[in-house]
Amino acid sequence: MDMTALSVDVVGRRNLRNLLTERVDRQPDKPYLVFEGRNGDVQEFTYSEFLRNVQRAAAGFAGLGIGKGDAVVIHLPNCPEFLFSWFGLTWIGAVAVPANAANTATEMEHVLGHSEAVAVVVSADHWEVIDRAVQGAPTVKHRVLARTTTAMGEAVLFTDFLAADAEPPVVEVDSEDVAQMIFTSGTTSRPKAVMLTHANCLRSGERASRSAAADDQDRFLTALPAFHVNAQSMTIMASLTVGGTCILLEEYRASIFWSQLIRHRATSVSLVAMQVRTLLAQPPRDEDRQHHLRRNFYAINVLDSEKEEFERRYGVELVNGYGLSEAMTIVTVAPVFGEKRWPSIGLPAYDRIVRIVDERGEDVPLGSPGEIIVWGIPGRTLMKGYFKDPDATAAALRDGWLYTGDNGYFDERGYVYFFDRKKDVIKRSGENISASEVEVALLTHEGVAEAAVIGVPDPIRDEAVKAFVVAREGVDLTVDEVLRHCREHLAGFKVPTVVEIIDGLPKTSIGKIEKKVLRQWSAESGAGS
Repeated sequence: MDMTALSVDVVGRRNLRNLLTERVDRQPDKPYLVFEGRNGDVQEFTYSEFLRNVQRAAAGFAGLGIGKGDAVVIHLPNCPEFLFSWFGLTWIGAVAVPANAANTATEMEHVLGHSEAVAVVVSADHWEVIDRAVQGAPTVKHRVLARTTTAMGEAVLFTDFLAADAEPPVVEVDSEDVAQMIFTSGTTSRPKAVMLTHANCLRSGERASRSAAADDQDRFLTALPAFHVNAQSMTIMASLTVGGTCILLEEYRASIFWSQLIRHRATSVSLVAMQVRTLLAQPPRDEDRQHHLRRNFYAINVLDSEKEEFERRYGVELVNGYGLSEAMTIVTVAPVFGEKRWPSIGLPAYDRIVRIVDERGEDVPLGSPGEIIVWGIPGRTLMKGYFKDPDATAAALRDGWLYTGDNGYFDERGYVYFFDRKKDVIKRSGENISASEVEVALLTHEGVAEAAVIGVPDPIRDEAVKAFVVAREGVDLTVDEVLRHCREHLAGFKVPTVVEIIDGLPKTSIGKIEKKVLRQWSAESGAGS
């Protein structure tokens, strides 16, 4: 069977602009975006209203000289302007670069510089961070200030884009043109930029909606950040694909989240472990089961007892799954109408072919752990590659297979189980943290001679960040000093939870730090989290 032809046929030679206009043609007056801000204010946009704002944003960006192939960083929290910017940029063939709103100036300097961004969309709350970051990013020519009507510096106001009611230029956009770059933490000291095309985004919506057996009556809710592929695929793209409604919360607060979900009549939601655990920590209420949920997607496992308690209390099943940015999210998912086989991460999604291989790339026996690899076509079902990193791209994409760096195993029925992470990545409250990136930040402290970072179990946030630090000779280094330094150079979620100052790091005969020994030390001491 010609798999290339099959992949093209599923979404055709369409782009995000095509999908949005198709939906508007079918149901212009239906609510597409419902947004609730942190103060409780709610905004609602029909499909036609959403389209008009996207077109105005596209025209505004084009008016600044931004065109096809230009990268623009979106440094915003969850908000309508995030989606207007994302779709508006792709409308004119530009490349959206969503950035983690918690990033520091140092981290944003890398995002802006590496992506070669010509502009950045930022809120007033993050102005100072961007103001410092652009000093080291000479390609940035424009700043667009969103979520305010008060001018700052030489920034252009996003409200001016929306008020102008201008028409965007007509630009040819192919389905395999890059639509966005997502920065993802890996084993390197600096995050890599995953290039995702229009076809990748369209595919993710098809895959997510089919996995959920969704239709145009569904209301998809998320409080996960829109700069993550989870929220993009499971909520934003899934709802647009089927003509449903996207409900976007500005922030997650466990004390009110379930009430928000009920009030907005959500039928589908995607959660991470931190949310499950913090929801369980809330006092039980009579309304816990008074919701409209049909699907509750969940990524990677909680404890059996937590799963059982959550499903019993809230009256909705957790549907487990697995995905990653390089595959534009879903790789495997538990069948909605079939056996879940918890704690399995499910079966390969409808268009996925998955293998589990050893170090030589050969299939391992059933029940034996190996690396999870996924077949696909770069630029359609898999990422196009890592921006400006051909070596990393070649290592990840080999002969039509994406090597995920994650380990798992098959059972006798073909269900996949997550085993461990081959890459040195720490999962904390749904965020990916590169241990190497934290180590680099630690080593910039003049009093630090060596540093090693590992993930250790955390009962609430999956994993905590633990740092082992060796002080330079003659330096009286303190834990508080190390943490203060980290807070200046890293986003809050990357700052180590535990710092242990030791005399030396365990190493192999060739001088490589033996992190397995550090993990053993941490487990034996019981001081990991």
